[in-house]
Amino acid sequence: MIAGSHFPNTLMIRKLETIFTFADEEKQALLNLPIQVITLKADQDIVRVGDRPSQCCLILEGFSCVYKLTSEGKRQIMALYVPGDIPDLQSLHLKAMDISIAPISPCTVGFIQHDDVRHLCERYPRIAAAFWRETLVDGSIFREWLLNVGRREAYTRMAHLLCELLIRLKAVGLVEGGIFDLPITQAELADAIGTSSVHMNRVLQALRADGLVQTKGKQVIVPDWEKLKEAGDFDPFYLHLEEAGVV
Repeated sequence: MIAGSHFPNTLMIRKLETIFTFADEEKQALLNLPIQVITLKADQDIVRVGDRPSQCCLILEGFSCVYKLTSEGKRQIMALYVPGDIPDLQSLHLKAMDISIAPISPCTVGFIQHDDVRHLCERYPRIAAAFWRETLVDGSIFREWLLNVGRREAYTRMAHLLCELLIRLKAVGLVEGGIFDLPITQAELADAIGTSSVHMNRVLQALRADGLVQTKGKQVIVPDWEKLKEAGDFDPFYLHLEEAGVV
C-alpha cells in the first residue's frame, strides 16, 4: 500500500478531507509536514497510560486500538483505528496519556513531532481547526461505542462495528465491492464489544448463518449492506463524514 515519499502525508490529507475542506496552500503545508515512518509488531505499544509523548502517530497500514486495563488485567478495547487515523492528537494538549495505544496487527505508522504540528497550526489556523474537528469526531465515536456496548445485544453490537469499519475504511479507499480486510482476532473483537471470546464465536457464526457477512481469511465480505445496517441499528451520522452511508 505504501508508495512514494509523500504517501503518509497524502493519506493524512485524504482522511482529513473526509471531514474538512482545505485550500491548496493548506494541502501543500500538510504535504511538507515531516513524518518518520516505522513498522511495529502486533501488540507492541505505541504509547501507554502515563507516557508523556513528544509526537503523534498516524496509522499508515494495519489496525491499531485504544485500550485500558482493569486492576485485574482485563482489557477493554475502546476504539479501533484504521489507515489515515491519528489516534493520539489529544497528546498535543494533555501532558500525560490516560489511554494506551497498540497495533492489533503488524502496523506501519508515521510519527509527527508535536513541535512541527504546533508550528503548522500557528501558521495555518484552519489546519488547527481540522485537527480539532478530528478529535471531536473521535469523541463522537467514543460516545457511540458506549451506547453500543451498554445498550445493544452482542449480535447487534458486532453488526454495528462491522458497519462502522466498512464506512471508515471506504472513506480512505480501502473497501472494494463490499469487501475489506479485518486483521483482528476473535479475542480482540470480544474485547471491543464487551463479550467473551466464546460468545464472540457464536455471534460471528450467527451473522454468517443469517447471510449478513462472509469471511475469507482476514477478508470480510458484506453481501447486503442494507440488511447489515438494519441488524446493527447503524446510522453513520455520528461519523460526521462528508459522504457517509453509501457503499
